[in-house]
Amino acid sequence: MLKLIIKLIILGLFLVVALGGGFFWLVSSPLGLSTEQVDFHITPGSSMRAAARDIADAGVAIQPWQLIVLGKLLGVEKSIKAGSYEITRGITTVELMNKLTRGDVTQTEIAFIEGWTFRQMRERLDAHPDIRHDSKGLPESEIMRLIGAPKGAAEGLFFPDTYFFAKQGKDLDLLARAYRTMQRHLSREWEARAAGLPYLDAYQALIMASIVEKETGRDQDRPLVAAVFVNRLRQGMLLQTDPTVIFGVGEKFDGNLRKSHLLTDTPYNTYIRSGLPPTPIAMPGLASLQAALHPAASQSLYFVARGDGSSQFSSTLDEHNQAVNRYQRGGKQGEQR
Repeated sequence: MLKLIIKLIILGLFLVVALGGGFFWLVSSPLGLSTEQVDFHITPGSSMRAAARDIADAGVAIQPWQLIVLGKLLGVEKSIKAGSYEITRGITTVELMNKLTRGDVTQTEIAFIEGWTFRQMRERLDAHPDIRHDSKGLPESEIMRLIGAPKGAAEGLFFPDTYFFAKQGKDLDLLARAYRTMQRHLSREWEARAAGLPYLDAYQALIMASIVEKETGRDQDRPLVAAVFVNRLRQGMLLQTDPTVIFGVGEKFDGNLRKSHLLTDTPYNTYIRSGLPPTPIAMPGLASLQAALHPAASQSLYFVARGDGSSQFSSTLDEHNQAVNRYQRGGKQGEQR
C-alpha cells in the first residue's frame, strides 16, 4: 500500500512538472498572427477574458485561458491597461502579457497649429483616422459642456501644440487636454502680466493674443504689434485690424478683403466698432500670449508690412504715411494698420 502511495505521489509530481513544463513552453513560444503586424484595442474595464477575446478577434491565435492562467500565476490578472496595442510576429504570450500590464500602448499624434480657428481644429480632428470621433456633428456649446468648460464661445480657448495619444482615443479627451493646457498657460501669464494693461480680465488678454497671432508670424515683432494695439486701446482709437474683419466675414471670405467688408458692421469689424472684439479670432501660441501680456515699451500706433515678413512701426500718422509710401513703392504692397 505504501509503495502504491509513493508511486501515485511520484506520478502526480511528474504530471505537475509535465503540465508546468508544457504550459511554460506554450507561453514562451511565438504566437500565431494572421498578418505580420496586428493592432487591437483594449477598452477600459475589460477583464482578462474579454481582453483575450479582443486580441483573438484581431487575428492572434490565443485562447482566453492562456492569459487567465498566466495572469493568475504572475498575480497580474487585474493589472491590464486599456488602450491601443501593436504586436508583430515572434511575440510570445509572456511578452504580450508584459505589454498589457505595462500599458505599452501604440501612440499617434495630432498637431493643432497657431492661428487656426476652432473650425479648422475640428476639421483636423474629424479627418484623423486614429481618433474616436465622438464630437463629430455636435454643436459647439455641447462640446464645451462635455469637456467641462464654462458656457461661451470655443474660439481661442485651446492651446496649439502637438498632442500624443493612444490610437482610438476620444476626440473629446484631446479637446479637453488642449483646453486645460490653454487655461494653465493663460493663468500663469495673466498672473505675471505687466502693470497697467487695458484688459478687464484674462479673457480679454486672450482676445488680444489671438489678434497678435494673426497679425504677424515673426516672433521679434509680436511685442511691438501688441504695443500698437494696447496703445490704441488706451487712447480710445479703433483697432482697425484686418484679421478681425475677416473672422467676422466667416466662411464666405474668399481670400480677398474688400472695402465692402470694412464697411459691413459685424461684432468683429474693428474699423467700425471700438475696443476688442467679443471673442478671440484664433488659437494664439505662447509667444503671442506673452506679447499681449508683456507688450514692448513703445509709443507706436501704426505699422506697415515691409514685404519681407517684418513690419515698420510708427508713432505718428505722418511717419506711418511715409512708411506706407516707402514700402508700397515699386509694387511692394504693404499692409497698413
